[in-house]
Amino acid sequence: MMIAVLIFTASPFMSNEAKAASGTVTPDDLVAYAKTFTGVPYKWGGTTPSGFDCSGYLQYVFNHFGISIPRVSADQYKTGTWVSKSNLKKGDMVFFGASSGSTKVTHAGIYVGNGGFISATSSKGIATENINTNPYWAPRYIGAKRYSSVKEAPITVSAPKKQLPVGQYYDVSTGFWAYGAIKDLSAKGIITGYDVSVFKPQNAVNRAEAATMISKAIGLKPISGSAFSDVSSTYWAAGYINAAKRAGIIDGRGNGKYAPTAKVTRAEISAMLTRAFTMKASSTSVSFKDMKGHWAEASVIKVASNKLATGYNDGTFKPDSNATRAEMATFIHRAITK
Repeated sequence: MMIAVLIFTASPFMSNEAKAASGTVTPDDLVAYAKTFTGVPYKWGGTTPSGFDCSGYLQYVFNHFGISIPRVSADQYKTGTWVSKSNLKKGDMVFFGASSGSTKVTHAGIYVGNGGFISATSSKGIATENINTNPYWAPRYIGAKRYSSVKEAPITVSAPKKQLPVGQYYDVSTGFWAYGAIKDLSAKGIITGYDVSVFKPQNAVNRAEAATMISKAIGLKPISGSAFSDVSSTYWAAGYINAAKRAGIIDGRGNGKYAPTAKVTRAEISAMLTRAFTMKASSTSVSFKDMKGHWAEASVIKVASNKLATGYNDGTFKPDSNATRAEMATFIHRAITK
């Protein structure tokens, strides 16, 4: 998809800070969106998801939130407010030179927290590196800039004023990386929020929620009774847990128990999705260095090769890590729309 990008050049009349047409964007939303392009190849002069150069990538990400920034990294460094390295926050733009000690900006990225920054590199495409320990980037660091339009803008979700239309939530902005999946699955009745139009996208998914979401996604009907000793027939998710068990989608955690409130792992989600959607591996080249011999290795390879879930830049999948509600919604949405 070709997207037109406005190109600006620095001038004496240009404000030293970009303007946000949409008001403000939270650092987490900006970073989450930036990470969705991980792996996109590098392209000299590239300004679209078919290929980016470093400044074209930053311009595309910020433009998504209505924030206009210059096209060239050297000009991008002339805008915003200077930030010290010790005070870096998510969403800050970080800049580098061509060699150690250089003051001429030749590369730019977005700080993602914990020492990491994401940028378009000629060797890896869009990738995350550590600003302090990477032997190439650390000595080339020049400085950072921040826009006031990228700031924490917490929404009070404990007492929202009114119920929003189906698929809309007070804590899921239109710029949130999983917005489309959450909205679509909500409209289909596969997922629901909490309280009044609150979704809690960063909350971890528990095993009861996972079984319910997947059962609804493939059209299973609730079955009365109790398939596990720790899931009573009156438990809110019992019907879908029973249905998923009968369909061979879920297993217990031993001793006849399901552990419905335990956080579901990425490995367990992969196994559930593989069984629910009868997946086969579409690529024999997919592998992760922390999956060999793992009980869910085959399922993870199938899920990853079908592009429902991805691994991390260090070549791992982190099978025993937990997934958020936003991630779970994305996995399921990709499965039913594939």
